[in-house]
Amino acid sequence: MSVLHGAHEKSLLRFISCGSVDDGKSTLVGRLLYDAKAIFDDQLAAITSDSLRHGTTGEEVDLALLVDGLEAEREQGITIDVAYRYFSTKRRGFIVADTPGHEQYTRNMATAASTADAAVILLDARKGVLVQTKRHSQICALLGIQDVVLAINKIDLVGYSEKIFRSIVDDYRAFASGLYFGSITGIPVSARYGDNVGLRSANMPWYDGPSLLQKLEVIEPFDRRYDGPFRMPVQWVNRPHLDFRGIAGTLASGAIAVGDEVVAAVSGSVSKVARIVTFDGDLERAIAGQSVTLVLADDIDVGRGEMLAEPGSRPEVADQFSCTLVWMSDKPLFPGRTYQLMSGTARVNARVTRLKHKIDIGTLGEKPARTLAINEIGCGNIATALPLAFDSYAENRRTGAFILIDQSTNVTVAAGMIDFPLRRATNLQRQRHTVSKAARAAAKHQAPVIMWFTGLPGAGKATIANLVEQKLTELGFHTMLLDSDNLRHGLSKDLGFTPADRVENIRRAGEVAKLLVESGLIVLCAFISPFESERRLVRELVQPGEFAEIFVDTPLELCIQRDTTGIYKRALAGQIPNFTGVNAPYERPASPEMRIDGAMQAADMAAEQIVAWYQSKPVLPE
Repeated sequence: MSVLHGAHEKSLLRFISCGSVDDGKSTLVGRLLYDAKAIFDDQLAAITSDSLRHGTTGEEVDLALLVDGLEAEREQGITIDVAYRYFSTKRRGFIVADTPGHEQYTRNMATAASTADAAVILLDARKGVLVQTKRHSQICALLGIQDVVLAINKIDLVGYSEKIFRSIVDDYRAFASGLYFGSITGIPVSARYGDNVGLRSANMPWYDGPSLLQKLEVIEPFDRRYDGPFRMPVQWVNRPHLDFRGIAGTLASGAIAVGDEVVAAVSGSVSKVARIVTFDGDLERAIAGQSVTLVLADDIDVGRGEMLAEPGSRPEVADQFSCTLVWMSDKPLFPGRTYQLMSGTARVNARVTRLKHKIDIGTLGEKPARTLAINEIGCGNIATALPLAFDSYAENRRTGAFILIDQSTNVTVAAGMIDFPLRRATNLQRQRHTVSKAARAAAKHQAPVIMWFTGLPGAGKATIANLVEQKLTELGFHTMLLDSDNLRHGLSKDLGFTPADRVENIRRAGEVAKLLVESGLIVLCAFISPFESERRLVRELVQPGEFAEIFVDTPLELCIQRDTTGIYKRALAGQIPNFTGVNAPYERPASPEMRIDGAMQAADMAAEQIVAWYQSKPVLPE
């Protein structure tokens, strides 16, 4: 028996099975494989044996074990990872992604949904529409899935009741009316016994619709890759020798032929395709999904992260855009914090500049929000450090999607869908000043630098920074001291002390410090700045050598002992929320330029050490 029945010659449908935990997704997928005759005899023998050890169906064969491949999944009777399975019928081929139902694995479900053409959303006939059902439906809608099959599973456990089936379908349709799916088809099924999975069931004479497999065979994939304009994110520029320069990448949408004009979206450079090179030889034409190397008639400005496109139908190029985010990290979103954004082959630093609202999963309404927690969905604005080429996600799922990556851990924290640009990158240009930073610094006979003092509250940062400024001024240097408390009386008076507000406070302080460095000053900044990513953000605002992290390392016990204001006492009594070191974290610098031992070094001696370090800098303008 051929499991794929010549699937390579047929149309292919990618779909996901999703829903709340224990709704029977794995059993349903196993039953689909069984009814499609996509199980080898040795596989059936293996799961028959495994059913006695790990099964949840008594002495019967547990078909869920076909996709619950992990030992932990079998022992718990749940799906943890996404399990992909391939099968076919005489009419078409299928790739099914069995996704986990637990809320903490929503990120896995979102990943699978991003490439799916349709969704089979399961509901337990005894429970109806649940919160996780709504969350999965919302993500399916956001990721562009148009066709939903609503599988009301375990219908046998409610006596094959038509009334219960109709009620659940009506409830779901009422909820999903704001999601704008193209089609919603309700099917009553029993995955365990096969009712309405492969074939119509005699147990429900009141149901006259298709079986699940029959419905999947006729869904038309909602994929516009081949109809859209030509898009090719540049993977790399291949130049093995002086006589060959090729632009390598995979076509995200559209088609390209020899002789066609192309434009590098960000740089605006235009050329023509001279050759389309592949491992198997040259092509006259390439279509979406193919990996090729384009040899252009001209050596235009292009590199990894660029996007080649049709000159008459260019993508957007912007450094700010509105988007929808599905937050996937245990650590909440902090607007203002720098993340790495990856879209196609482009990878740039980016910040969520504004979180407009989050979505209430129960009502699909908008709720005010200043942050997003794990599995929450929100809408906001993003600013990128460099211009980015993209399409809206609604127009092109391949070029309108992105992920956000935590710079400290390299963990993906969010999936995003671009809605529209806010400011095209070509609209605003930086003004060139006649007087440069170097000229301003030379006039002051000093090297501009940010000295960033960080440490716990009461560590002695402000005291040491004040002494350093005093000593530098006595030596004739030009300085400016920025203190967190002073900024909160003015520039940051609208901010509180939540983690998100702390991030924004440091972002503002960093931008001010950058401007002062541009003026040629020595800028001393005394901020708790508890998050390593925010300190890195400020470092990246200036040139190498213009930022020095000074860690005033004073033990918490000593900070408490030194406290004369009673603030630690109030924090320890629970009267001050989000107090660093007590009920909010402080991330110690991993490799600061200087570490001051706050327990052993007197403030005056520490200041002398810092001044000596500055005077020893290798380049001081004359």
